[in-house]
Amino acid sequence: MPVAVVTDSTHYLPRAVAQEAGLHQVSLYSNDGGTLVRETDLPDFDEFYRRLTTQSDLPTTSQPSIGDFLEVYEPLLEAGLDIVSVHLGAGISGTCEAAGQAAAELTGRGGQRRIEVVNSRSACGGLGLIVLATAAAARAGHDVEQVAARAHAAADDVRIWFAVDTLEYLRRGGRIGGAQAWVGGALKIKPILTFDDAITPVERVRTEKRAFERMVEFLRDLKADGREAWVVQHIQAPAQAERLREAGLEIFGTEPVFLSEIGPVIGTHAGPGLIGVGGLSPALLA
Repeated sequence: MPVAVVTDSTHYLPRAVAQEAGLHQVSLYSNDGGTLVRETDLPDFDEFYRRLTTQSDLPTTSQPSIGDFLEVYEPLLEAGLDIVSVHLGAGISGTCEAAGQAAAELTGRGGQRRIEVVNSRSACGGLGLIVLATAAAARAGHDVEQVAARAHAAADDVRIWFAVDTLEYLRRGGRIGGAQAWVGGALKIKPILTFDDAITPVERVRTEKRAFERMVEFLRDLKADGREAWVVQHIQAPAQAERLREAGLEIFGTEPVFLSEIGPVIGTHAGPGLIGVGGLSPALLA
């Protein structure tokens, strides 16, 4: 492949899927109890979420440094590859900015290869689908402009919804975005949100049952719109995720592109109990 695809850890693709796609990753960090940990180094997320629900102070999260990006970019450039680097939405993280600064530094050294940094305007399952579409274009042998164009097209096409158990983690973590108006309401609600470069409210429902039903209805909408490459993600909610997989299998007649758990960097701000689904036009994965 003439183009390498770089992304960050917040897609939460199953590791086997990321490896098969040939992705190169830069990890974000979680700082829990004074220990800075790359989330890609964690074998699973159970212990992190156990502490998250029992500690009074939220862990902090950190974007990759410019140096982290240089460590990934430089060997790829030395191997004669161009790079398309696709990252977590710039509205909720400075990861894209750090990638751009690293790319500018390398370009300033007079290198002949190109690095295209793409703001996915998404995260988690949405970012996962976008980077898989980008990797498909790279595997097909397209040049750096064509691969970057595929990334932008996928970012325009992808749709993702997620329901959180409470807004408290988003409020405490400062990532609540447009859902701020829902904080402090008299009724206990189950917010349904989406990503549009930042976290954006969709609607409020009152029960976990209704939140699940709306996720299934959204899967039907994705099917009707032709976004049949679908995914399921969760945070410490494997039973609900499996139920969503079963519902989606009935709707689409195919298994999801992937089903996975969201890790600490996003999970710190979303909290346990999240369920989410998304979809992409399958032609973009070809």
